[in-house]
Amino acid sequence: MSYWFNPKRKSRTEDMLRLDHFLPSLRRLKNQQQPPYLDSVLKLRELLPSSLVSNHQTKQRGLLRRWLRRLGPSWLYSPNRRMVQSFAFILFLLSFFYTCWPYNARPAPEPQSTSGWSVLRLEQNTGELIFTGGDVVDWLGEPLQVFGVRDGQESFAAFPVIDSQSEQLRLSLPSELPESLFDDLLTGKGQWTFHDRQPDLWPSHYADNFGDRELLPADTFLVIDPLVSLSTALADRSWVWSLGCAGIILAICFIVPRGFCGYLCPLGTTIDLFDWLIGKRVKRFRVEGDGWWVHIKYYLLAGTLVAASMGVLVSGFVSAIPVITRAALFVGEPLQTGLMRGWHLTPKPGFEQYLSVFLFLMVLCLGFFRERFWCKYVCPSGAVFSISNLLRWTDRKVEDSCIHCNKCVEVCPFDAIKPDFTTRGTDCTHCQTCAGVCPTHAIKFVERGNLVQLKVENDPPTHETSLGRRGFLSLAGGGAAASLGGVSVALATKALGGPSPSVLPIRPPGTVPEDSFLDLCIRCGECFKVCPNNVLQAEGFEQGLAGLWTPKVEADWAGCESSCNACGQVCPTGAIRALPMEEKRVARMGLAIVDETTCLPHAGTGDCDLCVKECQAAGYDAIEYLQVGTEVDDQGAPVPGSGYLAPVVLEDRCVGCGLCQTRCYAINVKEHGLLGRSAIIIEAGEGKEDRLHVGSYLELRRKESAGFADPSRNTEAVGDFTPGKSLPSTNESPFTDLEFSDDDAEVAVGEEIRKAGDDADNPFGL
Repeated sequence: MSYWFNPKRKSRTEDMLRLDHFLPSLRRLKNQQQPPYLDSVLKLRELLPSSLVSNHQTKQRGLLRRWLRRLGPSWLYSPNRRMVQSFAFILFLLSFFYTCWPYNARPAPEPQSTSGWSVLRLEQNTGELIFTGGDVVDWLGEPLQVFGVRDGQESFAAFPVIDSQSEQLRLSLPSELPESLFDDLLTGKGQWTFHDRQPDLWPSHYADNFGDRELLPADTFLVIDPLVSLSTALADRSWVWSLGCAGIILAICFIVPRGFCGYLCPLGTTIDLFDWLIGKRVKRFRVEGDGWWVHIKYYLLAGTLVAASMGVLVSGFVSAIPVITRAALFVGEPLQTGLMRGWHLTPKPGFEQYLSVFLFLMVLCLGFFRERFWCKYVCPSGAVFSISNLLRWTDRKVEDSCIHCNKCVEVCPFDAIKPDFTTRGTDCTHCQTCAGVCPTHAIKFVERGNLVQLKVENDPPTHETSLGRRGFLSLAGGGAAASLGGVSVALATKALGGPSPSVLPIRPPGTVPEDSFLDLCIRCGECFKVCPNNVLQAEGFEQGLAGLWTPKVEADWAGCESSCNACGQVCPTGAIRALPMEEKRVARMGLAIVDETTCLPHAGTGDCDLCVKECQAAGYDAIEYLQVGTEVDDQGAPVPGSGYLAPVVLEDRCVGCGLCQTRCYAINVKEHGLLGRSAIIIEAGEGKEDRLHVGSYLELRRKESAGFADPSRNTEAVGDFTPGKSLPSTNESPFTDLEFSDDDAEVAVGEEIRKAGDDADNPFGL
C-alpha cells in the first residue's frame, strides 16, 4: 500500500499501485506535510547545486526548471517521459544509421602460413606431436591452434599449439583428424604446412562486422509494432515469429497503456520535432478536436486487417515503424552515403522513392491541423494499442480536489481528457504531462479499480455517449466504409498486379516463395539499408501495387557480396530468412545467362574474361572457359591455333549473385561503351532460383549433386534447417550421410566424387 497526500483535504488516500513520475507544478506548500511523490524530485538537492533545483517553499524556479520551460510544456511537466522518448529515438537512429551501416567492414588480412615441417615423433605418454624442419615465425605462438595440411592432401586438421621453439613445433593431437592425415602422422610421411586460420575459410567480414555491432537487434522497433506482425500473419495465414515480440509490448502496455506511442515510437518523436519547429507556427489550418476524423485510425486498422485477410498486405504503407524506417532509408541513407562515401555511390532515385517521401511529408504536415494529428486520429498501429487499452490494468484518475482550471485539457498531447477532466481510456498514453501541470495535484495514475475520493463525472457536462462523443452512427458507418475500402484495395491490388512470369525480379538470398514473400514483406527498407553497395533497391510498379517498395537485386549497380548475410538478419517478418553463412553462400537467387550474340568472345568481337575473374574472386568458380570457333580441316580434325576461349556458366555452381553482371556492365557498357547492356544477365524463374519456406539449402545442394533433386524446389522444404540452428561443417563432402537403395546409383556418385575431389574453393563442396 502507498499513501497519497492531498493538500486540499489534508488527508491521505490508499492506493495499491502508483505510477507517478511527472515533475509537479511549483506551488507553495507552507507548513503542510510534504507529499511523498516529491521525495524523488527533492533528492536532486543532494546531487545538484541548489541553484539548479526549484524551492517549493519560496516558489522560486531553479535553472533546471527554467531550461525545461524553454523546451516546451511537455518537457517541463513530464521530463522523465521526454527523456525516455529521446533515448528511444536516439536508439532507433543508431540502429538504423550505425548498426545497419556496412561500410566499416574490412576483409580479414591475408592468411599466414609456414611450410616445410616434418613429424619428428609422437609422444606416447602425452599425445604431443613434435614437428621439425620448418621456419618458426612470430605468429606461431599467438593462435590457440594452427591448421595443418600435408603436402598433396586437401583435407586439414586443427592442432592445438603447446609450444614453438627455435627448431621445433609442439602440438597436441587433434580431437578430430581425417583418416588419411592420421595415417600420415603415424608414419611420419610427407611435409606439412601450417596456417593461422582454416585454409578454406569462406569470407564473412560483412556478416561478422554486422554481428559485432548489433548489440540490440536492428529490427527491434519493427518487431514491437503489433500491426506489422498481425497483418503479415493474417496475410500469409501462418505464424510470424515477431508475433511473440508484439505480444510482449502489448503485455507491457497493460500496465502503461499506449506506452509505445507515448514513450518509444520514433515516428511520434519525429512528429513532435516537426510540430515544435514548424507545425505550431502555422495556425490557419487548425481544426477542432471533435469531428469525423477522430476515428480514422480505427477505420484504417479495420481496412488494413480486411485487406490482409484477403492476402494483400498494405500495413507497410500505414504502420508507424515501416513509415519512419522507409523515410529514413529514402531521405537519410542517400545523405549518409553521399557525405561519407561519395555522391556517385548513391543510386538515382526513382518515382517510388519520391512517392514514399511525399507520403511521409503528408504524415508530418497533418500537424498543421492539430499537434500530433497522426498519432491522435490516424495511426493504425496506435489503434491496436487503443483497443488493448480496454484491458488495461492502470488508469488515470482525477480526485475531487480538481478546480476545473482546464490546464490538463490544454496540455494533453493525445486528446485523452474529456471536458469534465476525466479520461478517455483508449487514448491515454500515461505520459503524465497533465499531472505535472495540475496546480492541485488532483491527478494520479493508479490501479484501474481505485475509486477513492474521485471527482464527479460529467461535471461539467461532456455530452458524450457511452460510445464516445463521435457517436454510434459514425462508428458503424465508418466501420462499414473501412471494410469496403479494405476489400476494394485487395481486389484492385490483385487485379492490377501480383507475381507474374513476365516480371520476375531477383530477390535476396533466402527469400520465401513469391506469393508468400509479397504477403510477408512489410516494405520497411531495413534490408536496403544493411545491404553493402546498394545491391538491394526498391521495386517500383513493375508488379503493380503488390510489389511496390519490395527489395530486388539491381545487378547492373552491384552484386551480392559473398561475405554478407545481413538482409535476412534484419527482416522482421521472415520474408527473407535469416541464413547462416554456410547456407547463404549456396542459396540460389537466380542464374547467370550469357548472351552469346553480344558477349565479346562468343561473338568474336574481342577478348574478355571479366566475368570469369570476378566469379573466381568471389569464390564461386561458377564460370569457366569453353573453346569456341575452332576451325576444322577437310578430314574434320581441329586446326591448331584456331578458335578462342569464351565463358560458360556452370549451372550447378552459380548462385545468381550478380557480380559478373556488375563487372560486365561497369566495364563493357559504361566505361568502354562496347555493349548496350551487360552480356551476362541474372535471371530468376523456375529452375533458376531457390525459394524455400523452411529447410536447408545445403541439403538441397547435396541432393541435387546426388541426382535426387526435387524439381519443385522453389516451394518444398528440404532438410531440417531452421534459422539459428547449427549446421554441419561445409568442409565435409556434400554426399556425407546420403543413403542409397540402388547400388548402381552409389557407384555413379562415387565416380563423380573421384572426378570432382574435395575442392576447398567450391562453395558446394563438390
